[in-house]
Amino acid sequence: MDRGSALELLKKYLKNDKLVKHCIATSAIMKELAKELGEDEERWELLGLLHDIDYELVEGDMKRHGVVGAEILSDYFDEDFCNTIKRHNYHLFDPKTKEEIALVASDNMSGLIIACALVKGRKITSVTSKTVREKFKEKSFARGCNRELIAKIEEIGVSLDRFIEISIRALVGVKDELGLD
Repeated sequence: MDRGSALELLKKYLKNDKLVKHCIATSAIMKELAKELGEDEERWELLGLLHDIDYELVEGDMKRHGVVGAEILSDYFDEDFCNTIKRHNYHLFDPKTKEEIALVASDNMSGLIIACALVKGRKITSVTSKTVREKFKEKSFARGCNRELIAKIEEIGVSLDRFIEISIRALVGVKDELGLD
């Protein structure tokens, strides 16, 4: 499945524009991270794009989130892909594989960086690594972004500082789709 088809599938299940943009942001980070690690860029991009496909369907029920998404995607993707989607729900699972760790870290990092852009007047191009590092330490900022899961990125060989750089670059690359400057 290509990105365009995956985006169509995502929009079939997600109507909330903010959620769609969150998935686009996570997808961009995953693709850049795959490039950094020598992984399959298209696969990682689609993992990021489709990770929350079931969020509206399960109405935020964290006992079903990811599990339902994996079921939806089982008609389109292999078992490993679907398991990564299922296991990105860290309320139910502890991420263990490289893909799982990358996905939960990217999922949370996307929210943190977008929050940084919003306080900078929606200008993603004004977000620096220093800004993100400072906001990372400020627990009350973007409270829903799990810092421990972001920091797990180091378990797969990427320093937090490098991950921040990769993530900012990725989001600048999709700024128009995200509605940012």
